[in-house]
Formats: sequence, structure tokens, C-alpha cells
Amino acid sequence: MDAAFTAEQDEIRHTLRDLLAKHSGPGEVRAAVRTAEGHDRALWRRLAQELGLPGLALPEEYGGAGCTATELALACEETGRALLPSPLLATAVLAAPLIAALGTSAQRAGLLPRIADGALTAALAVPGGSMAAALGLTADNRTGGWAGGGRAGGVQARLGDGGWRLYGEADRVLDGHSAGLLLVAAHAGGYPRSRTLLFLAPAEADGLTRTRLTSMDETRPLARVELRDTPAELLGADDAPDVCGALAATGRTAAAHLAAEAVGAAAGALERTVAYVKEREQFGRAIGSFQAVKHRLADLYVRVEAARSAAYHAAWDPAAGPLALAQALEAARTVAGEAVQLHGGIGFTWEHEAHLYVKRAAGDELLFGPVHRLRDHAAGQAGLFRDVTPGGLVHGVAVR
Repeated sequence: MDAAFTAEQDEIRHTLRDLLAKHSGPGEVRAAVRTAEGHDRALWRRLAQELGLPGLALPEEYGGAGCTATELALACEETGRALLPSPLLATAVLAAPLIAALGTSAQRAGLLPRIADGALTAALAVPGGSMAAALGLTADNRTGGWAGGGRAGGVQARLGDGGWRLYGEADRVLDGHSAGLLLVAAHAGGYPRSRTLLFLAPAEADGLTRTRLTSMDETRPLARVELRDTPAELLGADDAPDVCGALAATGRTAAAHLAAEAVGAAAGALERTVAYVKEREQFGRAIGSFQAVKHRLADLYVRVEAARSAAYHAAWDPAAGPLALAQALEAARTVAGEAVQLHGGIGFTWEHEAHLYVKRAAGDELLFGPVHRLRDHAAGQAGLFRDVTPGGLVHGVAVR
């Protein structure tokens, strides 16, 4: 395995970093999240049309660049560094892979080219607001607990003479208020033969109501989606596609991209902190020259680099995605907290940019974690605690 990046991969990273440095500073981020869409539409069009960001990992036959998960992970690292509010995660990381995996040839041909050129944004709506469980990151998504169930709960789908109709609601839908297309997870078949399927619902569908919610992290706009007799199209054929399997596969790859994004955020917070301690003086010298400050920064650097290595490995091997995500989220939380501390009194003011990183770290862990659940589920899948009987040994420790 060659761990070095290609010239093309380095070019993606540097081009995106330069563009975001000019157009996505803290002031631009705060202005973008207060728009109706929750992001800068002009910048998104530029990222889509000039850099092909939403189509980076899509096949060339659908207008994409035909790159691998690694290129998209590098792009996510740079958007995370700038805390860029954009539909990239909801559209390119979550929705597009599901359409590519489950969609019919007509659905793929009709939707993926529009996603690739930035004309269409999409969002994944799962009932209960448990995105991590739906993607199989913190629990086995085949149990169906994340989707509600029984005669009521979650989102219900009914097939009639006029096609499929959806009833119910989904909370905490990432970019759900502005997406042009919703992928809705819903129960079909009725109790007790209920099964979870994915449906396509355009933003202008009848009976569809979307409400933007107040979220901890404004750079991650969330919405409540309500469906009242809403017409929808089944994603895929009628022969019961393996929706849970596709969600879990998408979840593993998405975890790698999320890990890269969290690493970018942690690196951005660390860089700003290092710059500050070089300028801030106390007792006639820069506080960055104090040994205690140097030690704290060195510890943070090690955390970021370790998480970056895990994220890059996960981009190559998505099976490692959940553990890489846990490590990256933990690093982002620690670095953001230390950034506030090392900025001193100014860092504790709510308006300071350090709090943007704190909110991103906390919000991501609420959406895609928590860290201990990610690790616990990964350990269970790896069989670390399987068939443990009293008197046996786990890592050399007796179990009683």
C-alpha cells in the first residue's frame, strides 16, 4: 500500500483550501448560516461547477469525477477546517451513495447527474432523529428500533391506486429544510410484516411540511419533516431491496468522511490557537513560549495527527470508519475545549470564533455519536466480548 497522496489529490486539497480561505472565514460562516438556506448558495454553486465537489465520488457516467472515497475525504477535511456550512455532507456523503446503490437505472440517470453538477441537493430523513443508529454506527440497524415500528410510530408508507403515500414525521433531518429531494425511510407492509424502505419525495410534494429547527451548531442546519398523505416514489425496484444493508454500507463510508471532516475542524482550531499564543503576551513574553503551554499544544497535535491517520486509513478501508469517527470526534472535542482555554478571557466570550469549533464538535457527537457508543458497537461487531463465560479471560483479565 502506498500511503502517499497523488498529485491530483494534493491539488484537490490545496485548491479547496485556498478557495475557502478567501470565501469562508468566520465572518462569512456566521453570515451564511443566517440565510434561509443555511449556506452560501453562490459559494456552493462555485464549489459544484468549478471544483465538481458534489460529484467527486460519483461515476463518470453520471457526470461525476469518478474519484474514490479518499478524494472526497480530503475535500471533507478542508471543508471541516473552514467549518463550511454546505449541503455536501447531506447530499454527496449520505444521499447520493444510497441512490447509486438502490436506485433503478432510470432513477440513477435522472438524479445523480443533477447532484453531480450541484443543481439538486438531497437529504436523508429517518424517523426518530437517530441518524447514527439508522446508518448502523451505534447499533444494528436491522433491529428496526431506530425507525419506530408497530402499527404506529416513525413514518408509514401505504400503497394505493395512486402509488405510494407517506404519513408521519422525522426530526433532526440534516439540511432537510432546504434540500430539493428527500430520501425518507418509512415502514411498509403493515404490522407484523413491516419492513423499512426508502422513498423519494421532492421538496414541492403535496402534504410535505419542513420546519428549520434551532440547533446547537448553526453550521449543521436541522429540520423537522412532516408528511401528511405525501406522494412518494419507491427508491429502487419493488422486490424489497436490502435497505438496511445499503444504509450500513453508506454509514461506514460516511463515517470515514465525517472523521476526515472532524479532523479538519480540530486542525483548524489548533492552528488558530497556535497563532494566538504566539501573539498574546504576558509578563513581557508570548504565552506560547511558556513550557506548560507548549506541552498542552504538543498533546493536542499528537491527538490531531493520530485522528488524521485513522481517518485516512478509513477512507481506504471503510470498515474502520466507525472507530476512526470515534477517535476524530474525541480529538475535535478535546482540541476545541483547549482552544477556548488557551485563548483565555477572550476565548470564553460567546462571540469568539473558538466557540464555532466547540459547537461543531458537540453537535457532531450528538448527531453521529456518542463516542462510547461508536466504540462499543464496533467492539461488538469485532467479537471482542463474544462467548465470554465466568472464569474466562478477556485480554488477560479474569471474568467473574
